[in-house]
Amino acid sequence: MNISRLLKLKAASEAQRILEDIAGVTTVVIATPDGFEIASASLRNVDPARIAAMASSISAMGAVVSQEARLGRCKCTTVATDDGFALFSPVRNGETELVVNVIAGAGAVLAQVMYRTAACVKLLEAHQPEQPVPAA
Repeated sequence: MNISRLLKLKAASEAQRILEDIAGVTTVVIATPDGFEIASASLRNVDPARIAAMASSISAMGAVVSQEARLGRCKCTTVATDDGFALFSPVRNGETELVVNVIAGAGAVLAQVMYRTAACVKLLEAHQPEQPVPAA
């Protein structure tokens, strides 16, 4: 999967901004649907490649469940745990598909994470592929 340098830079910037904007968020990984990390930011010692690989499967399951239940397009899948939650949101634009993975501790507010992640998804979906420069 070929992802432009500009999209990778936008993804890296957004990952860092989510981490800084929302109290309780500990890790953000933006990955391809097949589980390859393209950008990440973290306050913990985690392996973003492992998160990307597992999150792609969880995001895919959310999409299948929403489709089978005839609920429309899956906008996010959430996994709640004893110590926090993980939120997985698909990104679809003309260039590629991505998954935004946000890991948060128990002190984070789910609605804030959902709102900020949706803004990230909207920004990445609005990204236009780079056009080749015509030869002179």
